[in-house]
Amino acid sequence: MMETKLLIGGAFADALGGGTIPCVDPSTGETFAAIPRGQAADIDRAVSAAREALDGDWGTLTAVERGRLMFRLSALILQHADTLAELESRDVGKPLAQAKADVTACARYFEFYGGAADKVHGDTIPYQNGYTVLTLREPHGVTAHIIPWNYPLQIIGRSVGAALAMGNACVVKPGEDASLTTLYLSRLAHEAGFPAGSLNVVTGYGEEAGAALSGHPGINHVSFTGSQEVGVLVQQAAARNIVPVTLELGGKSPQVVFADADLEQALTFVVRASVQNAGQTCSAGSRVLIERPVYERFAAMIAERFKALKVGPALEDHDVGPLINVQQRDRVAGMVAAARANGFPVLAEGTVVESAPQGGFYVAPVLFGDVTPGCAIEQQEVFGPALALIPFDGEEEAVRIANGTPFGLVAGVWTRDGGRQLRMARRLHAGQVFINNYGAGGGVELPFGGVKKSGFNREKGFEALYGFSAVKTVAIKHD
Repeated sequence: MMETKLLIGGAFADALGGGTIPCVDPSTGETFAAIPRGQAADIDRAVSAAREALDGDWGTLTAVERGRLMFRLSALILQHADTLAELESRDVGKPLAQAKADVTACARYFEFYGGAADKVHGDTIPYQNGYTVLTLREPHGVTAHIIPWNYPLQIIGRSVGAALAMGNACVVKPGEDASLTTLYLSRLAHEAGFPAGSLNVVTGYGEEAGAALSGHPGINHVSFTGSQEVGVLVQQAAARNIVPVTLELGGKSPQVVFADADLEQALTFVVRASVQNAGQTCSAGSRVLIERPVYERFAAMIAERFKALKVGPALEDHDVGPLINVQQRDRVAGMVAAARANGFPVLAEGTVVESAPQGGFYVAPVLFGDVTPGCAIEQQEVFGPALALIPFDGEEEAVRIANGTPFGLVAGVWTRDGGRQLRMARRLHAGQVFINNYGAGGGVELPFGGVKKSGFNREKGFEALYGFSAVKTVAIKHD
């Protein structure tokens, strides 16, 4: 069992209160480790350490030096890839192949932001005679990062990586259901030589450590990925201190398949986007809108793939793993049962393998056909392996249905018509629109975030660097 300690001010320590939180393996339902139960006092220490880092060694590093540290961390992540992947797989419940992809993505984030650290430039502004006016981009200061349990490594990379590149000092509170890879990563950052206090990690419950962090008066920016309900609380807490926030609050993302689409090409993307990480993905393509002339044909193709899906223990690397905990399993099972009760036909279901432990949190993937727009399974984020198929007639109806939820995170469009591709890209209410693909292979370089109730501000790419910095205008009068 790995040693689990908080990282505060360059030192590894237990929580001041001495409490711990059990780590439960979603594949078995059994406890296999424990993490410190950090609380408000631990958050205070971490924020103070981050502030000292800004006033000390971390704050005096040049952008080039910050970038070199991040390159070292990226290399260490790859050196420890097998250990990190196994931890992520066991802690989250995702199949091992998916966990390995997450490790690679995390390393790529730190590599990308390491290379970008010294490439965020200010501007000079033409102004009145006798003045030279320029702008500088400066770090916010101490940034808070509340990381969800579904993609710990990836979201640390895209959030913390960008913040560190801009020179912020970070306090990270990972999800209490999956903190082990965050703690392991903190040790790698320490080994890479990050100055004390530049990166601090406090594990704990959301209502304790998370609430203390989002409302702490010493925080200058809050980044949160999670549910709408908690996102509102985070935003309210930050507002009391007049602190900016970046919120990513999930989605109900549509994939719109027109009759002229390459259905074979679309098929793999549609199935994978709905069941990856057991559907516990904010950008999951959980609604598939299919133009009526090809509805029956494409629905049958998807059903064949769903029937073949195998669900089992994460480390056995099946198509789908368990859900994160018993509460999530019961919630998803309840939404699926409600959809059945509403009379929506079940076109196909996956299979839980016989070797799956009885105590694991398994739900077989379910494919619903002829789903009515406006119903719960079409409107609400299931966060589980349930896919809704919806027939439509023509482009106007497709746009109306696709935009007809409170969310706006990601959308996919499948058509060979170039004009329709551009029209749909403009008309869909989403932060990302993918044409004849979905996800673009992760795309570390591609700005990511939502509109409407999916949140605001952007992560990934250079947009994240702008979000983790503030513009200062300097006007020099020399006549």
